[in-house]
Amino acid sequence: MTRTPHSPGRPASLTDDFLQGLVARVPSTSGGTWKLTEVYTGEVLVELPQSTPADIEQAFARAREAQREWARWPLAKRLKVFRKAHTLLVDHARTTADLIQAESGKNRRMAIEETCDPPMVISHYLKRAPKLLAPKRRGGPVPLVSSSTEIRQPKGVVGIIAPWNFPFATGLSDAIPALMAGNGIVLKPDNKTALSPLYGISLLEQAGLPRGLFQVVCGEGPDVGPTLIDHANYVMFTGSTATGRVIGERAGRNLIGCCLELGGKNPMIVLEDADLDEVVQGALFGVFGNTGQICMHIERIYVAESRYDEFKALFVAAAEALRLGASYDFGPELGSLVSVEHRDRVASHVEDAVAKGATVVTGGRARPDLGPAFFEPTVLEGVTREMLAGSCETFGPVVALHRYRTVDEAVALANDTGYGLNASVWGRDLDRAVGVAQRIESGNVNVNDSLATAYASKGTPSGGVKQSGVGARHGDQGLLKYTDVQNLAVLKKQVMGARPGQDYDAYVRQMLVSLKLMRRTRIR
Repeated sequence: MTRTPHSPGRPASLTDDFLQGLVARVPSTSGGTWKLTEVYTGEVLVELPQSTPADIEQAFARAREAQREWARWPLAKRLKVFRKAHTLLVDHARTTADLIQAESGKNRRMAIEETCDPPMVISHYLKRAPKLLAPKRRGGPVPLVSSSTEIRQPKGVVGIIAPWNFPFATGLSDAIPALMAGNGIVLKPDNKTALSPLYGISLLEQAGLPRGLFQVVCGEGPDVGPTLIDHANYVMFTGSTATGRVIGERAGRNLIGCCLELGGKNPMIVLEDADLDEVVQGALFGVFGNTGQICMHIERIYVAESRYDEFKALFVAAAEALRLGASYDFGPELGSLVSVEHRDRVASHVEDAVAKGATVVTGGRARPDLGPAFFEPTVLEGVTREMLAGSCETFGPVVALHRYRTVDEAVALANDTGYGLNASVWGRDLDRAVGVAQRIESGNVNVNDSLATAYASKGTPSGGVKQSGVGARHGDQGLLKYTDVQNLAVLKKQVMGARPGQDYDAYVRQMLVSLKLMRRTRIR
């Protein structure tokens, strides 16, 4: 692997006053703080206030007060805020990327790409929200004299629990459709990556979002999560399957809805006719993008036996040529893992695999010479389900290569997991590749791409099946989930029932004839 010298130099935009202004938005009456560090160096950037249960209750109270007024705004007025916000988010993308890199350690390319997600979501829902949120007139049970109207009402205040791997994208993008629908937000970012969403919220407020509508609370999950869920009208969570179960159970007890995007052990199938040069480039991003810290990233690659050796040689050479480094420019192709603790977790998966018989083809080592949490791009062979790297989500720059003899075998291997978030199929014959993709048990499947095409398709719902989640973001569902439906029914004349003095048998005969007429005339 090519080394970039470890001398990142904090960007000039990240002054102490700027960072202090961001964390001042976090309510904290306890006086407790958490040391938020620059991942590349381990140096403390700022002391992040920690919120108590009482602080969280107050945050919800303030958000509810602001939400009542926000919900009364005409939709066109609310959307005007997001038109301005789109411009501000794009214009300040570089500062946002500085924050994302400092707090998460990812490389510059991934940081910039992350800043693009909220503007993409805004663009999509600016077009769809007027149609989705408009009242829809339906037919009533009795033609002409009755009607029913579907009215979308905001749920109230939505609790969002965002992960550290894409803090800006999930912190803002999941909130945008909820806000457009008239809700307030209380966001809990991960302590490690609270700065970029705080900055994004300040830009939304510059665009005209009312102060108080979008609250941020900070703290460790077990300390903050229960109070947040207990006061929310709906919960959006992105994170591990284990935590998702806890959140789903608590939301169920509170009789509120939730959307959970959880873990994955995402497979890639390389068909015999695939263009290997394209596959290798796609696999590099699918496996090592964001240093493997993408919920939809590829952890298992199944290659047709006749192409396996060729693919392995090309892919390993490409992985070894990747440039690693701590830098705020576009030089490094891979950045750091998010923390030393996560680096140790990734290393433990590799060590466990080797101890149980797997082989490290390349990589497999921490790189303290580059920074505290760096880990080499790693390719394994001989991984089995008895190993942590074969059954659990590793969530790092680690992938296992496997041979297969028949497509049926490849599909069975791809489906041999409790997860079902993302998958990838590569082949020149698109009809055949699509046919294989449709057999994979996954909420997202990319053909001739690893993950970006599915996730960037904002018009289509994106979520997991099996243990990878409940519900979806994006698409119409990604906005409508933040609303309740009111069925407003109107009866112009009392005709539902027997008329005074009418024999009830005669009324029943009339009613049954009317049912047949409705079916024949398609009256609803």
